[in-house]
Amino acid sequence: MSTYAIGDIQGCYDELRRLLDKADFDPTEDTLWCVGDLVNRGPDSLAVVRWIKALGERAVVVLGNHDLHLLAVALADARLSKKDTLDAILAAPDRDELLHWLRHRPLLHHSEKKGFTMLHAGLPPQWDLAQAQTCARELEDVLRGPDHLAFLQQLYGNEPSRWSDELAGMDRLRFITNCFTRLRWCTADGELLLKEKGGLEQAPPHALPWFSVPDRRTRDDRLLFGHWSTIGFLAENNCWALDSGCLWGGRLSAVRVRRKKPLKLIELDCAGYQEPG
Repeated sequence: MSTYAIGDIQGCYDELRRLLDKADFDPTEDTLWCVGDLVNRGPDSLAVVRWIKALGERAVVVLGNHDLHLLAVALADARLSKKDTLDAILAAPDRDELLHWLRHRPLLHHSEKKGFTMLHAGLPPQWDLAQAQTCARELEDVLRGPDHLAFLQQLYGNEPSRWSDELAGMDRLRFITNCFTRLRWCTADGELLLKEKGGLEQAPPHALPWFSVPDRRTRDDRLLFGHWSTIGFLAENNCWALDSGCLWGGRLSAVRVRRKKPLKLIELDCAGYQEPG
């Protein structure tokens, strides 16, 4: 019984199955952790969601920005972009069932047994793990509750960019959302820099990768995340970046999650479906 954590799939169904075959993944015995962005930009988001949903308790999925975008488009009339590839899900006969399942996925998964925490993007340096879990539950309660449509209608935006315990309402929810699903760069004092998307060699002035901020309060916690394809697979500062850019012709990466042994990396070279950008 093994646990594998896999990077952003984004509709790349064939690559998902090939990587799991390479890992000898057994869907009757093993568990698959997904760091989010199951859907969009790749060719077969519908097959990805259906297959992972069918794993039942053998799959643990945290929500990414593209997953939330799908929910906003499907439920709150958000606008599709030219690069979106969500039409098959939106037209599927089991659309409502799939969307309901997706809307009830968590923003953060913490396993005491494995000694790891998984999220899609990042955590601000002001939060410790307990604060992150509390904020995740706040957002999950809204997404699963009667006010989810109002939230999805106001989802997009870069403000506020700084955390305060006094944040309330949509400002608080948007900050939490942006951390869990969009964060890459921030300043040393925790201001989110959400417009910056480059790799580590393209650091904006006064910017740090969120996982490299000195005295980050989660520095002693082992974190798995995705979202940042331009840095590829990376393991440093007690953090493992798993998005290796399968969609763009990079790799699809997974690790076997083990508490007392080094994580075992499994990767698959990918042809890619879209140009970066």
